[in-house]
Amino acid sequence: MLSLQTFGVLAYPNIDPVFLQIGPIALHWYGLAYVAGILCGWLYGRYLVANTRLWPNGVSPITKLQIDDMILYLVLGIVLGGRLGYVLFYNPLQYLADPLTVFSVWDGGMAFHGGLVGVTLALVLFCRQYKVPFYSLIDVVAASVPFGLFFGRLANFINSELWGSPSNVPWAMVFPTGGPEPRHPSQLYEAALEGVVLFLILLVATHAFKTLGRPRLTAGIFILCYGIFRSIVEAFWRIPDEQLGYLYGGWLTMGMLLSLPMILVGLWAIATAKPVAYAPKPAEDAGTRAEDTARP
Repeated sequence: MLSLQTFGVLAYPNIDPVFLQIGPIALHWYGLAYVAGILCGWLYGRYLVANTRLWPNGVSPITKLQIDDMILYLVLGIVLGGRLGYVLFYNPLQYLADPLTVFSVWDGGMAFHGGLVGVTLALVLFCRQYKVPFYSLIDVVAASVPFGLFFGRLANFINSELWGSPSNVPWAMVFPTGGPEPRHPSQLYEAALEGVVLFLILLVATHAFKTLGRPRLTAGIFILCYGIFRSIVEAFWRIPDEQLGYLYGGWLTMGMLLSLPMILVGLWAIATAKPVAYAPKPAEDAGTRAEDTARP
């Protein structure tokens, strides 16, 4: 067993999960992380659809106004899908015993894989209503998701949840909820991989290789890389949720199991993506305004 006496460790900052208390109203870092991720993703998505250099023949099939209209669908998909995914995949017995805690999202408990399904379904509905090309919109959203992943993992760190295995690395930390052993700050590893590294990969893909001209290619790169990064962290550093533990002989986690279909779908999307060029639409049909077609 590792001990603080044996190894030097970094001090866990022990940040209060509530960043602002106004009477009975408590504002949590976890909720702020979602707001920050959605806000940054929305602004970046608007930039992508307005940057005509990224699209074949300088024509984007999506307008900034449509990105604005999409946000409500996106938020509902994230919250409902993420929460239901966690309830069903990670802790069904707890929520069956106390169903009202399903609504306590400020305490944590959101599953990325559930959120992915929720967002996908929400975007299907949006594209049908607004006549937007589904795969192109998915590409824009996928390129913007790393912002939310980055802030979400930082919130996991602040909440002292999803920590890693015991370790003697110099940056190991003793988490308030993780026992006396210094552990890998696996939340920060995931923030770096799923947030920073994945964003840079997608940035190079969209800007250097013009992947937005091949619908579902950008999204394929995103879900492939996410599935690989998530599996790597869970295989080497992150401890699985206590109520689940390791599956199938003690080496597979629920996160790895759910990431496997993502890797397969990502490979399919990359292999089958084909070039396409969209014809310009009349302003009245596309729902555009003058400022929607200008570069930021």
